[in-house]
Amino acid sequence: MQPEWSPRISWTDLPGPVQAGIEEILGAPVAEAAGQQGGFSPGSADRVLTATGRRAFVKAVGPQPNEQSPAIHRKEAAIAAVLPDSVPAPSLIGTFDDGAWVALVLTDVEGRHPHVPWHSAELSLVLDALLELSRTPVPPELEHLPRLEHELTEAFQGWTRIRESTPDDCDPWILANLDTLEQLAGSGLRDLAGESLVHTDIRADNLLITADNEAILVDWPWATVGAPWVDAVTVLVNVRVFNPAFDVDAMLDSHAVFTTATPENVDRFLSGLAAYFMDAARQPPPPGLPTVRAFQQRQGEAVIHWLRERLASSGSGSGSGSLR
Repeated sequence: MQPEWSPRISWTDLPGPVQAGIEEILGAPVAEAAGQQGGFSPGSADRVLTATGRRAFVKAVGPQPNEQSPAIHRKEAAIAAVLPDSVPAPSLIGTFDDGAWVALVLTDVEGRHPHVPWHSAELSLVLDALLELSRTPVPPELEHLPRLEHELTEAFQGWTRIRESTPDDCDPWILANLDTLEQLAGSGLRDLAGESLVHTDIRADNLLITADNEAILVDWPWATVGAPWVDAVTVLVNVRVFNPAFDVDAMLDSHAVFTTATPENVDRFLSGLAAYFMDAARQPPPPGLPTVRAFQQRQGEAVIHWLRERLASSGSGSGSGSLR
């Protein structure tokens, strides 16, 4: 089942000066615009065709209803402008920014999102792309990006916040194993250190599959520097969201992108992710993003179920306490 995405505005909803600024970047008026679904941004996302036949992808957002959204677009623009050519991502053509509205004009990708539930062949394509990303040196222009272990410090403390203020409907297994989960997440932060460029938000709606069987990674505002296997594990979480029966552990055991990840690394990372999702899901939705909490809940449940299976099969709790 597809998530319920946040409602987007369209090209025709953009203020006239914003449209004019985008068309100046493109060098011609926009003749056609096709809105794209996916994600939780309240802004626009359109594949456009100009009067001269040029194609591009345009995403634009203003300060209403979410005042943080323009800053996120600015972050993505700065990263997209200097991504290495070897990274399978759209190229930035130009940016419009009037201080309130921000628009990114990117190369158009003729592709589609992966099928959900996921297909094994498409998952392999994505993991192959992430393997190449993990082997790409971080360019000097991106060495300022936050370190993943620092970026996720607060997120991985979600179990502590759940302990301090426990939801009435909290999963009994979580409550029975909170000590173990908290220890796993806390010790997992150091596992995230590394020197690879990490997208950090890989899921089906941030991926495109082309007719040439290439996986393209889109939406880069949250890029960090960290361990080379993190994005790939995140993809497997997305697979579990849509197909809990998919044998993602077989991919962990067989694909080269996971070579440097130990089972303990994965368990600790999953506990940290679950801490973030389960804690975030119970918060009020951000302005203009009414559906994000429900999807975070789905992701948290998928991670917990997968981690529970892994810890039960290992029988040890990854050395961090006994399971119940």
